[in-house]
Amino acid sequence: MGLLERIGDGTAVLGVVGLGYVGLPLAVEMGKAGHKVIGLEVSAEKVALINAGTSYIPDVPTPEVADLVARGLLEATTDFSRVAEADAVAICVPTPINENKEPDISFMENAARSITPYLHPEMLVTLESTTYPGTTEEVIQPILESGGLKVGADIFLAFSPERVDPGNPVWQTHNTPKVVGGVTPACTKAAVALYGRYIESVVPVSSTRAAEMTKLLENTFRGVNIALMNELLMLCERMHVNVWEVIEAAKTKPFGFMPFYPGPGLGGHCIPVDPLYLSWKAREYDFRTEFIDLAWRINDNMPYYVVTRLMDALNLQRKSLAGSRVLLLGVAYKADIDDVRMSPAKRIAEVLLEKQAEVVYCDPYVDRFSAGSQDIARVDLTAEELERADVAVVVTAHRVFDLELIGGHSRLILDTRNALWEHPGDNVVRL
Repeated sequence: MGLLERIGDGTAVLGVVGLGYVGLPLAVEMGKAGHKVIGLEVSAEKVALINAGTSYIPDVPTPEVADLVARGLLEATTDFSRVAEADAVAICVPTPINENKEPDISFMENAARSITPYLHPEMLVTLESTTYPGTTEEVIQPILESGGLKVGADIFLAFSPERVDPGNPVWQTHNTPKVVGGVTPACTKAAVALYGRYIESVVPVSSTRAAEMTKLLENTFRGVNIALMNELLMLCERMHVNVWEVIEAAKTKPFGFMPFYPGPGLGGHCIPVDPLYLSWKAREYDFRTEFIDLAWRINDNMPYYVVTRLMDALNLQRKSLAGSRVLLLGVAYKADIDDVRMSPAKRIAEVLLEKQAEVVYCDPYVDRFSAGSQDIARVDLTAEELERADVAVVVTAHRVFDLELIGGHSRLILDTRNALWEHPGDNVVRL
């Protein structure tokens, strides 16, 4: 029986390399579709949690993991030789940037090398890790073919960018359309058939490069538009115009406008990173992405702007930032999740510490938070803690925050998210 037949009747065994924010939700959807799933993970701690039926990803309910494990449809392991049992494997590992703001695809390369010895004919490998156009064919394909099997002849290879939006209760893995591009038409056909088993809508494109560029376009589009709003925020502040009011008014136009919002900076694993992948690759073609680079610089500067506005607000109260107690409200990179990767709160805290402020934080989702090499003390959201702080900074507007408590007991608030728009007061300064 061929791969397409095994996919079609649900007997195909599937593997997922990397059980993080992308891989675990994907593995769960595969299992819910009736496939046996082998999760490959270098973290023994994560493997133990999964095999005990416990989820460590907020968007993946523990009961779903427990049910799949109990039914024998989901198993995690650190033993990459188990890849030999799979008919298809999805690589879902991080693709960060290094200290020089350049792509770091070492996790992806290591994952490909780890599975190569165990590939077999009629096997499908899909890459979901965000990367620059050309990675699948220029980097991953040669690694996989080093084992002797050729893509398009012996095995199938495709790229399908992850579109995970942590904390989104509406758009999740199963109902977010999936873009797929294969190295060959046969590769695309196999990948479309597989994703069609557990994703409601699959969108094939002509090549892996088109699929890779699709993801970068999506997040570069967001990054550029957020940068525009951040620049207008700074202009409106000088003009004494409320930019939040302007955006709300503009979005009443039923055509030709899409609302984006300013903020303290970008965070997470996509929007701050993806434009840099594209800019880096563009230089290979003697092309400068000046518009994208400018947008990135504007967004990257926002944590510093937040601290400047904070200093100005304290100055009006005849207080110095040095020695002031600053309470950061929310340190995750977006609301209602526990992920602090590249969170603007980190850079804000680092700058505050450099300027000798006393920094504490409150975040119901984040148990531990550090800035540079220094751990930041965590406090509860109480009237006493709010009154103790010289200023509270709303960095991440978690829905569980008691805004009336914050507005009623804070001496001074810098609201970077317009969270307190329904609670106006003389103690509130909006970014």
